[in-house]
Amino acid sequence: MRLFPDLSTILSIGGFELRWYPVLIIIGGIFIYWYSSRNFKKAGYEQDIADDLFIGCTISAVVGARLWFVVFYDLQYYLSNPLKILQTWEGGLAIQGAIVGGVIFALIYAKRKHISALRLCDMIFPSMLVAQAIGRWGNFFNQEAFGRVVPESFYSGWPSFIKDVMYINGSYQEPTFFYESFGNLLGFILIIFVYKKFSKPKRGDLVYAYLMWYGLVRFIVEEFRSDSLMFMNLKMAQLTSIAFFLIGLVGMLGLFRKVFKRKPIILFDFDQTLADTEGVILATYESLFKKYLPDYELTLEDKISLLGPTLKQTFEKYPFKEDISDLIKEYRELNFKLHKDYIKPLPNAVELLSQLKAEGYKLGIVSNKFTDGIDLGLDLTGMSPYIDVVIGLDKVTDPKPNPEGIRKAIIALDGKYDNCIYVGDNYNDMLAGINAGSFTIGYYQSEERKSNMLMANPNRVIDNLLDIITILKEDISWTKDMS
Repeated sequence: MRLFPDLSTILSIGGFELRWYPVLIIIGGIFIYWYSSRNFKKAGYEQDIADDLFIGCTISAVVGARLWFVVFYDLQYYLSNPLKILQTWEGGLAIQGAIVGGVIFALIYAKRKHISALRLCDMIFPSMLVAQAIGRWGNFFNQEAFGRVVPESFYSGWPSFIKDVMYINGSYQEPTFFYESFGNLLGFILIIFVYKKFSKPKRGDLVYAYLMWYGLVRFIVEEFRSDSLMFMNLKMAQLTSIAFFLIGLVGMLGLFRKVFKRKPIILFDFDQTLADTEGVILATYESLFKKYLPDYELTLEDKISLLGPTLKQTFEKYPFKEDISDLIKEYRELNFKLHKDYIKPLPNAVELLSQLKAEGYKLGIVSNKFTDGIDLGLDLTGMSPYIDVVIGLDKVTDPKPNPEGIRKAIIALDGKYDNCIYVGDNYNDMLAGINAGSFTIGYYQSEERKSNMLMANPNRVIDNLLDIITILKEDISWTKDMS
């Protein structure tokens, strides 16, 4: 084993060589993974998404980077020597091809996972500048991506190790690798610690900022490089940089948002959100408590806690001696009988649904109540024609606050997790919406209910359902963090 046998190699063992170039590329990739994972966690994404994207985008980026280089460097040579295409350790990866390859995978993955591709890229793209800054030092060790011949005096004040390595083919070369590395690192700092912190970027703006900054930096640096890939006597990197910059500019001006803007999916809890079911729920519970726990006096706090959890969760909370499955069955039978006498739509609920439906919104119900009970309530209140999908307790494995029901409703409505509003009336509802990454609206009819919901920190709290119409006019992204 030999350590640092030459400038581009870290160690050599027999016929195996570990080179700086792939190691620095991997370090850059790990930074992207770390940075993106943190953002995904904040956004409510599962860890699997970060893992899948890291693997898929890495493979796609390497393939894209290599093919871009092969096509625009010397396609005829590589067609004559096809095995050379696979020898990436010798250098020859074009970062712009890597970006295109990675983005293609991310777009396909986002569509399959019902995630906004723009929001996904917002959480990834800025970190790519740091990875690119690190990767450019791989070019340094390979003595590539350099610029014009310069006099020795050019390196006055530079570290000697850079000056020495930039002595290539009998002359000093301009360190364009360093220009781009520094420019990319500066871009990351400006985008994350200045632009993001002191402005209110909308969805996609971090992607557009990346494209504009990197496009500008690469265009300028490419002017000084002496080993550029060419296309019809034009520098391919500069052509691509112009395209990147223009796409970023058009996006930053908001033109893409106007063209591709989609209405959010709007999902509701049912009990005490759209329908006044408090009376029938309490009457049913009081009947069962009177029958099986006659000495137990239900307090106001007890009554509030009965509204929201599943039947199983509620019955387990109290000292019933009867089998819980039997209690649930009895509750449901009695509750259905009492529906006609108690249930009614909440103020403005029907008007709200009617207006939303007329404006083209897809609407759904996600509740810890069983689906047949929701369907009965919708029929009795006249709200059935406005609801596109109902996800009740019997359609999920885990009840709220688990986000499973909300995600199932979004998939059923062909929507995206990042473009959804969830409206509920209690802490559990708000937590479920937050866990799903949705924009949450808490609806309350009493100060006690309001205080309960505020503990979950929803995006909005309202006491009139028609306020939702006003909220929908806001120019924001419908996610829990409004990013």
